[in-house]
Amino acid sequence: MTQKTAYPLDIQAILSDFPILHQEAHPGKRLVFLDSAASSQKPRQVIEAMQRYYEHDHANVHRGIHVLSERATDAYESAREKLRAFINARTRREIIYTRNATESINLVAATWGRAHLGPGDVLLLTEMEHHSNIVPWQLLAMERGFTIRYIPVTLQGELDLEAYAHILSTEPVKLVGLVHVSNVLGTVNPVEQMIPQAHAAGALVLLDGAQSVPHLAVDVQALDVDFLAFSGHKMAGPTGIGVLYGKRELLEAMPPYMGGGDMIKRVTLEKSAWNQLPYKFEAGTPAIAPAVGLGAAVDYLNNLGMENILAHERIVVDYALDRLSEVPGLTLYGPEPAKRNGVATFTLKDIHAHDVAQLLDAEGVAIRAGHHCAMPLHEKYGLPATARASFYIYNTTEDVDALVDAIYNARKLFGL
Repeated sequence: MTQKTAYPLDIQAILSDFPILHQEAHPGKRLVFLDSAASSQKPRQVIEAMQRYYEHDHANVHRGIHVLSERATDAYESAREKLRAFINARTRREIIYTRNATESINLVAATWGRAHLGPGDVLLLTEMEHHSNIVPWQLLAMERGFTIRYIPVTLQGELDLEAYAHILSTEPVKLVGLVHVSNVLGTVNPVEQMIPQAHAAGALVLLDGAQSVPHLAVDVQALDVDFLAFSGHKMAGPTGIGVLYGKRELLEAMPPYMGGGDMIKRVTLEKSAWNQLPYKFEAGTPAIAPAVGLGAAVDYLNNLGMENILAHERIVVDYALDRLSEVPGLTLYGPEPAKRNGVATFTLKDIHAHDVAQLLDAEGVAIRAGHHCAMPLHEKYGLPATARASFYIYNTTEDVDALVDAIYNARKLFGL
C-alpha cells in the first residue's frame, strides 16, 4: 500500500460529499469507482439542489407569470450564467442547453454543417474522435457530398501535427472537429496551437470538451474556439443536460435545430419567426431540474478550484501509470504522462478486456471495457477492446492500489 499522499484537495471532505461511494460493490468489497470518463458520480450538493427544486420551485419556465414559474425560470437561467462564467463565454446567449455533448455536435452538424458544407469542401477530424464526432458528419456527408479527412494518430498516441498542417495548407478545409482530451488515450491535444492554425487556413473549429471541461480550466475566449460541446454528467452533474457554446455571430446565422414551443417569436399558419438566442435552439419544455443540478455542479467544481482538480488528478494518474507499468504482461496506451490526463487504458496479455473488467468487478473495482465509442482508434492499434480506468476528484492512490491488486488476482486466475 502507498504511504499517505498529500493531495491539493481535501479528499476526505470530498468523499463525504458522494453518498454512492459509501457502499460495498459486493459483500466485503468496497466500491472503487474508476469509470468517471463514462459518467462521474454526483455530490450530495447536486442531488439536494435538484430535490429542492422539485419540492419547492417546479413549474415550466419562460411561460408563466406566477411565482413558481418565476422561481423556476430564475434557477434555470442562473445555471446558464454559471456555465457562461465557467468557460468564460462573452454572453449567456452563447450557452445553448442540449441533452449532452453528442446532441451539441449533432446540432452544429444539422445547422451550420448543412448550410456550409457541400461538394468540394473538406471536414477535418482526427483518428481519436469519439463516435459522436464522427457519425453525425458521416450522415451529413452522405447528404451533402463533402469529404471527411482525418488527422493521423501516432503510435505514441499523439496527433500528427505535420500532417495536420499539410492538410490545412493543401485542402479546402471548412471545419476542424477536434477532441480536446481523448477518452481512450488521455491525450491532451495542443488545441492552443491547433485552433489558430485552423483559423489561419480559413476553417472554423468545433472542440469536443466532454473529457476536458470536467478536469481542467477551459476558456473559450482565450482559445478563440468557435464551438465547444460538453456534457453535465461527466462533471459531477446529472444526466440529460449538456451544453453547446458557440460564438454569437455564428449562432445568430444558424437556422433552428428543432421546431416547437419557446423557440419562436411569432407563428402564423403560413410562416414562423424565430426567438432570440439561446432560445432559438431550445424547443419545447427543457430539462429544468438537470440544468439546476448542473449549476450546482459548477458551484461545486468552482469551490474546489479547477487548478486544484487538475493537480489532484495528475497525482493519481501519474501514480496509476507508474504502478500499472510494473504489472507483467500489461500494456498501457497513450502518450507520456506530461501529455495526458484522466485515464489509464490497457490490455493484459491476451486476456479479453471484458474478462479483465469482470474479474476486477468481483474485487469491487469498476472500470470500463470495450472500444469506448472509439472503434476507429482501436482498429488503428489493432485492438478489439481495451480496459480503461478513469479518475476524478474522489479517487486516491489507495484506489489505484486496489486496481493493481485486483489485476494481479486476475493474472493468477488466468495462470499468468
